[in-house]
Amino acid sequence: MVCNFCYRHCDIKEGQTGYCRIRKVENNKLISTGYGYLDAIAIDPVEKKPLYHFLPGTKTLSVAEAGCNYRCDFCQNWQLSQTTISNNSTYVLPQELVNLAIKHNTPSISFTYSEPIVWQDYVIDSAIIAKENNLKTIMVTNGSFSNEALEKLSPLVDAFNIALKGDSEYYKKICKGNIEPVLNGIKYLVKQGNHVEVTTLIIEGIHTKETIKDLATILKEFDVKVWHLSRFFPNYKMTDIQATSEKFLAQMIEIAKEVGIPFVYGGNTLIFSSTMCQNCNKELIKTHNNSHVIIRDIDKNIINGKCIYCGSKIYGVFK
Repeated sequence: MVCNFCYRHCDIKEGQTGYCRIRKVENNKLISTGYGYLDAIAIDPVEKKPLYHFLPGTKTLSVAEAGCNYRCDFCQNWQLSQTTISNNSTYVLPQELVNLAIKHNTPSISFTYSEPIVWQDYVIDSAIIAKENNLKTIMVTNGSFSNEALEKLSPLVDAFNIALKGDSEYYKKICKGNIEPVLNGIKYLVKQGNHVEVTTLIIEGIHTKETIKDLATILKEFDVKVWHLSRFFPNYKMTDIQATSEKFLAQMIEIAKEVGIPFVYGGNTLIFSSTMCQNCNKELIKTHNNSHVIIRDIDKNIINGKCIYCGSKIYGVFK
């Protein structure tokens, strides 16, 4: 049976699983083995997703099932992504998840940490109930959607943070994936009007100035407004590579800004990032980084989605 959750369209035989280890054919039915079994539940600042232009200053209920359809050598959450359902999983039905968000007064639910594309049936069921209860939903993803998945998820999920990891060769060698569905997903979701922010983990010595300039040019063409460039730290199968320096990250941020991405932020860094109006350059939101966030005067500086100083529209959802 063919799974249509991601671009791979795995043809799965009885008793076997797809590339993600999660989608399985059982009794002639295609199922998700971990449906509802959450391996991570936390309340995070929404900036940790990272999302800087979607309900900044609020908390989000973050959850994850196991599994991923990539094999990234640098994976920061490999204990979740490169495994299957564990004995430590907590079974939470979609209605119970929404009730949990309401109980903790979080205005959004984030599907994150591993790869929610491979457990999107749970995402969809939860998002439907979330909408009925006026909650927003967020998907933090590698972006390797199938076309079928994009059509199902776009009307239900409010905000996406999509990882654009590198160039085509980078995807093949380091991620065991394909850049084309990621680019297709970014382009599609921006056109559909979903809130989209993009993240790239910068590995010094692998990513180059030319790479970042090329990716920035593509994102600008797609009308992406927010790009997070994050420092790499050794992890998983790439513990022999040094952490990306602050200096190199700063250079990459400048390149992205020069190409014309309106809002560029550093992640995993000491670089101080503020949201500045792209027209008058006034400071609107003061932030530090995606781990320690300081929010000041959002309601005073951005009113009805516009800069109070010059009236320019600021990309995002601020209330």
